[in-house]
Amino acid sequence: MSDTAEQEPGRDERTAEELSDEERRKRLRERRIGAYRRAERVLSRPGFLGTLRERIALLERAADVYDLDEASDMYGGGVVGALEEKVAGLLGKEAAAFFPTGTMAQQVALRCWAARTGNPAVALHALSHPEVHERQALSQVSGLRPIRVTGEPRLPTAAEVRGLDEPFGTLMLELPLRDAGFLLPSWEELTEVVEAAREREAVVHFDGARLWECTVRFGRPLPEIADLADSVYVSFYKSLAGYGGAALAGPAELIEEARAWRHRYGGTVFQQFPTALSALIGLDEELPRLPDYVRHARVVAAALREGFAAAGLPWARVHPGVPHTHEFQLWLPYDPDVVAGAAIRTAEETGTMLFTGGWDAAGPGLARTEVSVRSDGLRWTADDVRTAVAEFAARLTEAAGRADGA
Repeated sequence: MSDTAEQEPGRDERTAEELSDEERRKRLRERRIGAYRRAERVLSRPGFLGTLRERIALLERAADVYDLDEASDMYGGGVVGALEEKVAGLLGKEAAAFFPTGTMAQQVALRCWAARTGNPAVALHALSHPEVHERQALSQVSGLRPIRVTGEPRLPTAAEVRGLDEPFGTLMLELPLRDAGFLLPSWEELTEVVEAAREREAVVHFDGARLWECTVRFGRPLPEIADLADSVYVSFYKSLAGYGGAALAGPAELIEEARAWRHRYGGTVFQQFPTALSALIGLDEELPRLPDYVRHARVVAAALREGFAAAGLPWARVHPGVPHTHEFQLWLPYDPDVVAGAAIRTAEETGTMLFTGGWDAAGPGLARTEVSVRSDGLRWTADDVRTAVAEFAARLTEAAGRADGA
């Protein structure tokens, strides 16, 4: 998420108004990350925010997940092949292929399905990752034609899929839908949407970058969830704290073709053992913990609501009210500049950082951030959350008062 916020007093002679938006975001991010690294307590410490030393130290556990006396990988095989086999097994698919990025994995999957169905149209949500974050890659690079099923901040419904007024070859579902608040449908809704796509003679592909943490909401194991789709993409860094990378899983014939296209897209990298090892460590260590993160996120979300109500703020919203995964959104009725500054100041003065992410403008006078609960967050009680909210709210009210009087 982007950052826009008040500058640290005395750091620059120019006023905030004289700084470009890019400069303001850069300085705020530096200050926020500094506060995060100094904070004694946070709800989440995502691996990608670690120092190089911390990231390299992750591989100290590599011997627990793979025989380090084996030969290294070269253009696949070795530890990369072991990772692919493990992912296929976890998802109950015939095969899986490692990709350096999820963007590449999904483009390859969707173009392969387009060739099989004879239809380059891909039905997807307007807030899905390819539509919002990939600079029209599906059309500009892969020659596919996105069709938006809906723009509503929820997953598509079966009625909407059945009601599309043109044929499509593939239905892509992002599970969870991050930009709508890490939302998931119910299991019944998901199965109905998949059935609707089958009725339209379309294949189904899951953007499952965060599929790993969906088991609590659905009440189903990973293979049963993945079995609904013809192919599934998963990420190794978003929830598993790996260095990067992704996998595409599905029928063996599809994955064989995907490997050819991976080569054409420049994704068959000479050696990927650091990333593959970090992914295996994530699958071994983080994957079993995700259900606990999801359940505790619900405790944190409830305590946030209670804390803001007790602080007397005019309006605050946790979305969704009961988180579907271990991540959710928080909305506050203030300018994001004011909220971000108050969040950082609270961390600097108390050593507790309740909100580690940036704040976006979600509308006039409305700020939004993402909250993530991981292993560090499990140590927070509901009382801890409410206390941290009170500290933050006091500084937010003060900062808002200064902004109104300026």
